[in-house]
Amino acid sequence: MSDNETDNWQGLFRHPRAAVVLHDLGMVFLSWFAARFMAERLFDIPILDTWSLTSEWPLVMALQGLVLWATGLYKGLWRFASFNDMWNIVRAAVFGGVLIFLGLSLLRGGQFGSWLPEVLVYPGLLFVALAFPRMFYRFWKDSRLPHQAADEGLERVIVLGAGRSGAMLERELKHRGGYLLVGFLDDDPRLRGGEVHGVPVLGVIDDLPALAQQLKVDLVIIAMPSATNQQMQRIVRVCEHSDVEFRTLPTLQDLGNKATRINVLKKVAIDDLLGREPVSLDWDALRDGLVGKRVMVTGGGGSIGSELCRQIARLNPVELVVMDNSEYALYRIDLELRGEFEDLVFSSILGDICDPATVETMIARYKPEVIFHAAAYKHLPILQTQIREAVRNNVIGTRRLAEAADRHGVGTFVLISTDKAVNPANIMGATKRVAEMFCQNMNSHSDTRFVTVRFGNVLNSNGSVVPLFKEQIERGGPVTVTHPEITRYFMTIAEASQLIMQAALQGQGGEIYVLDMGEPVRITFLAEQLIRLAGKEPGRDIQIVYTGLRAGEKLFEELFHELEPNEKTAHQKIYLAHPRQADWAELQRELQRMEAAMQRYDVNALQDSLNRLVPELSQSVQRSSRERVVPIHRSN
Repeated sequence: MSDNETDNWQGLFRHPRAAVVLHDLGMVFLSWFAARFMAERLFDIPILDTWSLTSEWPLVMALQGLVLWATGLYKGLWRFASFNDMWNIVRAAVFGGVLIFLGLSLLRGGQFGSWLPEVLVYPGLLFVALAFPRMFYRFWKDSRLPHQAADEGLERVIVLGAGRSGAMLERELKHRGGYLLVGFLDDDPRLRGGEVHGVPVLGVIDDLPALAQQLKVDLVIIAMPSATNQQMQRIVRVCEHSDVEFRTLPTLQDLGNKATRINVLKKVAIDDLLGREPVSLDWDALRDGLVGKRVMVTGGGGSIGSELCRQIARLNPVELVVMDNSEYALYRIDLELRGEFEDLVFSSILGDICDPATVETMIARYKPEVIFHAAAYKHLPILQTQIREAVRNNVIGTRRLAEAADRHGVGTFVLISTDKAVNPANIMGATKRVAEMFCQNMNSHSDTRFVTVRFGNVLNSNGSVVPLFKEQIERGGPVTVTHPEITRYFMTIAEASQLIMQAALQGQGGEIYVLDMGEPVRITFLAEQLIRLAGKEPGRDIQIVYTGLRAGEKLFEELFHELEPNEKTAHQKIYLAHPRQADWAELQRELQRMEAAMQRYDVNALQDSLNRLVPELSQSVQRSSRERVVPIHRSN
């Protein structure tokens, strides 16, 4: 026998179900033997010779074993043996008796008198032999349950996931006190019927609704940090059907990025359902690229900017310089970084990238070697009517910062862009596209390496749809969605920030790196998930109202332009889009016109400049106007 075959057999007999199967086959043997004995005594049937018994038993064992397996008897647990299990045993005994009758008819011919009585007695004996141990075991286990737990104020808990995290959680709960862990649920067939630190694995996750009611569970804890978003969605649906409060351990990404302790429980968040598998990063390359360097982050108080600051701070730069024009946002990230990274050399600058004096002075003073440019206006509906401010901040501000970086010998300049810059249908997307064009072409006229990173929406970022939906749900609804079919790409703030840093270290300059956003998510689905996470039912407790597409809004976002060939890079979640070249002299002249128009507040001239630089804008506006849904209606 090979080593693999030996391991398979050993694995079989270590499996907790193997003991149950062997027990039942033993009961089949004893029941048939008892049936033969009773037939001989009660019906005066002659004793069969040894050869007859030897040929009979393998047939009985094989047929009855198949029936026991087919009736689903081994899906249940002895700990929770019920009338359903008793019914399965009745069916298995009767059907097994029928099959044995047919098998013996073929084996022995028509001599029914010598073996028919034992076939008639056998099902009843088998039922008793299989049912009694199960019911006895359940009554014994029930008698050992500490029913006084509720009286003592202990919270009865079931943990989903009997792996390493579940085992660690069991110790934490025991150490903290106040909890009674009644069992685990896990879909791994190797764990069924087993125990973790003496606590039984009661079944699979789909058993939760029935077990939660049966065991009077107060709290369900999801201990599966490595679960994918699809797995988490299914688990949350099961938890919701159980009508019990549920919490989850931090994800692997949370544990890695924030050093969250294993005993910190949190409510299931939308990130857990829509976030994807943890990003695999080349941390050695990141350290080589950022350790010992002076790094500046503009817009460092925003969602992406602040997370970039946290990630960079862990890589031990010589100095981290954070600039933001929001006093409160700068105060928050300053307070956080100084508290968490005591050895970090850190400077915070309250300043506007649109102010030439601030940009020139700060870059000259701090001499950053890497700049992550995250400062931008991004709220689409507001910017549709604020063309001057959109151009001033997203275009002119980027230009001034990039030109100052060139003059002062900054090594790498990373522009953080958006998927809305592809075939833009709105002012925000058009201004970000112009910023992309400038940085791509600036790369050919500078010793600074200019890199653009483009991605979609970020979950829970400031001003995004998730915080808005949460506020609407807290007010009792309705939740407003612009169109039933509208979709967007989403990723978590941590994932986006890490991939930005990874992309910044690639290429020679002038590239556009596009982050793999996975599959687009229907905003209606997002709204429904947030409503359910709040413990309410969409359409019953909270209504979803469709308000129609807003000006400049598209049904579907794109990550690549049709004239931008793309290819994979060394990192599986980063793609390279080959940029489109623009005439440098004409681009410079148009930017001069924009700056002059901005000074005199000529909105029409700014619109004309955007249309000339980004001709897709006017075409996309025409397309989006045809897609727009005007009437407001409610979901079913």
